[in-house]
Amino acid sequence: MNSEQRPVTAPDFLLSRSTGSIRTQGWKATFPDPFEAATALRDGEAELIVGAIPFDTAHNAALMEPETVTWSRSPLEPPAYFRGPSASSSLKVVDVRPLITAADHQTVVEAAIATIQQTHVRKVVLARAVDVEFAEAPDPLLIAARLIDLSANRDGFAVDLTVSGSDATSGAFFTGSSPELLVSRRGSTVSAFPLAGSAPRTGSASVNEATAQALSNSAKDHIEHRYVVEHYRRILEPLCSRLTIPDSPEIHETNEMIHLGTHIEGVLKDAEFSALDLALMLHPTPAVGGTPTDDALGIINECELDRSFYAGAVGWCNSEGDGEYMVAIRSCVIRDTIARAWAGGGIIATSDAEDEAQETTAKLQTALRALNVPAALRVV
Repeated sequence: MNSEQRPVTAPDFLLSRSTGSIRTQGWKATFPDPFEAATALRDGEAELIVGAIPFDTAHNAALMEPETVTWSRSPLEPPAYFRGPSASSSLKVVDVRPLITAADHQTVVEAAIATIQQTHVRKVVLARAVDVEFAEAPDPLLIAARLIDLSANRDGFAVDLTVSGSDATSGAFFTGSSPELLVSRRGSTVSAFPLAGSAPRTGSASVNEATAQALSNSAKDHIEHRYVVEHYRRILEPLCSRLTIPDSPEIHETNEMIHLGTHIEGVLKDAEFSALDLALMLHPTPAVGGTPTDDALGIINECELDRSFYAGAVGWCNSEGDGEYMVAIRSCVIRDTIARAWAGGGIIATSDAEDEAQETTAKLQTALRALNVPAALRVV
């Protein structure tokens, strides 16, 4: 690393967004069951709970009541210790192993498309993972700092998964840079920014502009996106006195991808439901699971390894019910010398399997760049 000392205030949890940030250190209590965490907040047994919810909520969550909390109205600014050439040079990659290659993923997608065409399943989100091995165990907060610095919107998160109490995640950290807001609650106002329908960016502004226009006009991507928006409408409409959902999505760009996104905002009828309650009601959305949900999850369980915390949710909620949760995409789990990065995409009846496989490669670039994987090894 560099001559600076690692900050003694290095957090166990952090969430950075363009609108503000939070970081915490230590914990008074842990909550492997997210529904018990929601109850603890409602009953006033905890003032604030932070952490991560796994993709499958039947598995242990990594939620904690922190000892110390630091808030900021700005994105996180990583300290000097996590910046500079010496910090990057500490990330010595020795191997990159796709658990499923792009070609094999394409075959799986082809089978999923056939299933969708022959059944009542309308959409399923399929993901694949890549293991990056380092010469020495990397500092997870260095990866989180790089994710924030490499994000156009200063998005980043990190969660110590040891608090889950699971042997599978003991000593592991979950880091990522998600552009997708699952749900936020501030007083009676609830908001979300789901993403569905994507295309990779290139190094050419004119090509990116053409790609964005093609995405805006893509019937396939609008169908995929509509499934997600209707899921939000179905869950939130009964809870809100007013719910505003635009008729058409907008273009949202990250450094690697171009997405269709919809800003959703509503006013809750009462304060009964906290941000954590709402997150658990909405998760998994068709943006990470599919629709109908149970059928899509059945296909995912047959086709994939355990996603762990990938495509779950990361965020915070206080005893007043306010909070926010990001969809845990563009992420990796770091344990010892291995970082496992994930990426996925939504499949519908008119999807092109080759395009979908290429999309996962493009989405993996967010994590692979932060992990200091050489460009020649990022074509996975």
